[in-house]
Amino acid sequence: MIFQALDDKGQCIGVFADGELSYNSIPDGLSRTWDYSAFLKGIEIEYAKLYCGGKELGEACPEHLSDEWEERSAKLKAFLTSFRESKVSLQENCFFDLVPQRFLVDFCGIKNKITEYVLENYEKPKNYDFLRQVSGILSEIKQNELNIDLNALKSRNHEFKVRQFIKKVQKSNNFIDLDLFGTKTGRLSSKKRSFPILTMDREYRSILKPKNDCFVELDFNAAELRTLLALSGLEQPQEDLHEWNIKNVFRGMGTRDEAKKRVFAWLYNPEAKDYLLEQTYDRESVVRKYFTGEQVTTFFDRTIPCDGRHALNYTIQSTTSDLLLRQAIKLDSMLEGKTSFVAFPMHDSLVIDLSLGDKEMISEMVKVFRDTDLGIYGANISIGRNFGEMKKHDI
Repeated sequence: MIFQALDDKGQCIGVFADGELSYNSIPDGLSRTWDYSAFLKGIEIEYAKLYCGGKELGEACPEHLSDEWEERSAKLKAFLTSFRESKVSLQENCFFDLVPQRFLVDFCGIKNKITEYVLENYEKPKNYDFLRQVSGILSEIKQNELNIDLNALKSRNHEFKVRQFIKKVQKSNNFIDLDLFGTKTGRLSSKKRSFPILTMDREYRSILKPKNDCFVELDFNAAELRTLLALSGLEQPQEDLHEWNIKNVFRGMGTRDEAKKRVFAWLYNPEAKDYLLEQTYDRESVVRKYFTGEQVTTFFDRTIPCDGRHALNYTIQSTTSDLLLRQAIKLDSMLEGKTSFVAFPMHDSLVIDLSLGDKEMISEMVKVFRDTDLGIYGANISIGRNFGEMKKHDI
């Protein structure tokens, strides 16, 4: 049965199905809807938004439904504008308590029609199960209100850039709302009004504190370069990869920073030549394997239209991003029922909000994080009482 959730928060259980509105309990027989909602966790549902590559309702709406969609959408926008102007928080209130039931019936009716159209006219993605699992994790992350302490920057209030950052934080929500479809390669991006975790300068990270006892950050060492090795069929060195390059590729020449800069100056520039790097890292074989001439299809079945110049870049970045999110799925499952939880992903790392009652799990979490579908990746672990004071620890 096609249905629509009336809110995406776990505590706001409301459903439109078979022409009726239901609250506080989930009717039987629900099978297809537009998008994930937290209270649907554990129920086998087909999500139309995942079928159409994350398009918004208006983008996926067929022409014969466009007039009806525009009418319902305009009313929705009017409600949302009024909530913002009157400072009514949608995080603290259930959406269905704030609007007339007649609107809910009409709006969910057109959502049902668009959902049905998409599910009948789009092919199910090969990586659908992965997308569904990640949607669930991102929804859980969005539900967790952040512990933000702006007093950590009090001594720097005289600095203009610090005051600007504080204003930005105050205008955003105290939640991390990440977009699974915000980039071509699948790398996560932040939605509008989300706390700016992905773009926040390191110097401001101390404002973010755990809700439990400490943050634990698990970070892949030289993630994208390791992905190139893996896609080339080569084993992963377990030491720091840039130090390994100095000894085994650059014949002992240069510092770690120089080696790192040299690698990335060469890696994504197809015209760049570096005889020593090319003896170990085979860019051309990876391009031949995953690029068709018009698109790349990655190791994880993500298809990305591109030209030859971007083929290697998209292949490696997309594969690495999906690899990290697969590790997030594993750790989220591992922490099910625990006080500790996955706080957020950060580029090539995962941050865990850890309760000291779960500290015995740290070594196993590191083991799970490193054990990827592309081999055992090198990784670093950092621990801190806030996100700005993370200290590396030996694994």
